[in-house]
Amino acid sequence: YSREAEGSWFRSLFVHKVDPRKDAHSNLLSKRETSNLYKIQFHSVKPECLEAYNKLAEEVLPRLHTDPDYPCDLVGNWNTWYGEQDQAVHLWRFSGGYPALTDCMNKLRQNKEYLEFRKERSRMLLSRRNQLLLEFSFWNEPQPRPGPNIYELRTYKLKPGTMIEWGNNWARAIKYRQENQEAVGGFFSQIGELYVVHHLWAYKDLQSREETRNAAWRKRGWDENVYYTVPLIRTMESRIMIPLKISPLQ
Repeated sequence: YSREAEGSWFRSLFVHKVDPRKDAHSNLLSKRETSNLYKIQFHSVKPECLEAYNKLAEEVLPRLHTDPDYPCDLVGNWNTWYGEQDQAVHLWRFSGGYPALTDCMNKLRQNKEYLEFRKERSRMLLSRRNQLLLEFSFWNEPQPRPGPNIYELRTYKLKPGTMIEWGNNWARAIKYRQENQEAVGGFFSQIGELYVVHHLWAYKDLQSREETRNAAWRKRGWDENVYYTVPLIRTMESRIMIPLKISPLQ
């Protein structure tokens, strides 16, 4: 193993970087064949209210998901298991980009049921934040999947100006992490905190996660991706999440 690790490190010294192109990273890295916009929500819930919060979300959010008048779809809904505790994470897709988002927000302002839902929900929250995201062109588009699974949301805060280089490296490296169908989706922020990347993975359990991640290191080329992307990162965070009953990603 030590010889393999040493050889992998040596090979990585001779891998040429792909030069960044001069264009907005939203144009270079996102999927041109779709106009999907994603919103991720992080809700910090009062510990004593988490069960009530989940019940309320499970009653109201599916109705928005299935209503054809609202151009939004639930992608996934979770509670954090390991990481920040008593947290709910929701991922939405807006088919049609920013116009769809605006249309949906305008309609929700007139939706009395939703306004009542937000009022009741606000009593249960300590804080909330969100981001608008685009999906990387080389990642899988998130699709509903049966369970049971656990999900890992890995969040990377990059150094400004490094998004293109990150995408160049991951476009080559994602093939090493797709054999077990663990790659769910990859996104980068457009509004909210910028230069933030979210990678979403699915595993059967924590042991499966460990084995899958270890297997990647035995594949020629994975170490080179790590070698070149680690210097681009300011901070990184991992959440292990459990799906809510309403989540299309189970």
